[in-house]
Amino acid sequence: MNAPPDDSTRLLNFRATSFLISAAKISQCPDDSGGEVAFAGRSNAGKSSAINCLTGNKKLARTSKTPGRTQLLNFFNLSEGCRLVDLPGYGFAKVPEKTKRDWNRLMENYLKYRQSLRGLILLMDCRHPLQPFDQQMLAWAMAAQMPTHILLTKSDKMKKGPAKAALLAVSSKIEVYGGLISVQLFSAEKNTGLSELIETLSFWLTTIDSE
Repeated sequence: MNAPPDDSTRLLNFRATSFLISAAKISQCPDDSGGEVAFAGRSNAGKSSAINCLTGNKKLARTSKTPGRTQLLNFFNLSEGCRLVDLPGYGFAKVPEKTKRDWNRLMENYLKYRQSLRGLILLMDCRHPLQPFDQQMLAWAMAAQMPTHILLTKSDKMKKGPAKAALLAVSSKIEVYGGLISVQLFSAEKNTGLSELIETLSFWLTTIDSE
């Protein structure tokens, strides 16, 4: 499952994605079967925008000028047995410390115990990648041996040279994790990197057909 996508990967139709359910705790999640991919990132990393870009539905995942609006595990149905999951944003959210601790515990338990989770999409603003919360999320993912694909978002806010330099810098820093982590540039505003994201998600989710 950790190998990169190739020409034989069957691309899924993410335009058919629809909202399924929200969960405040693991016990409220859908049946732990099939396959799902989770999206995680700082509250201002553009997580909801990326999901809406992927699905072609600007209203599917809530976007807000107020960081931290996503406070639940939001599940979206892609096809029979396949789901996308929008995890709570972290970092800038102005919420009580107890709430932040609850979010952290929820995400850590989800990453550790969710059997149907096939991979993690970790979003970072390409101008400020690998912040402490990002590294904490990577540590959780690596502890769970979870394949992780980093989206360096808002790449349209940088010129091509600096954006590529940011990509190379992150690529260099994640080499220590071996082939379990990959990274790309992405812009929801310009659809930059959308095809690469679709290929990665399709590869992870279509592996359930052969198991």
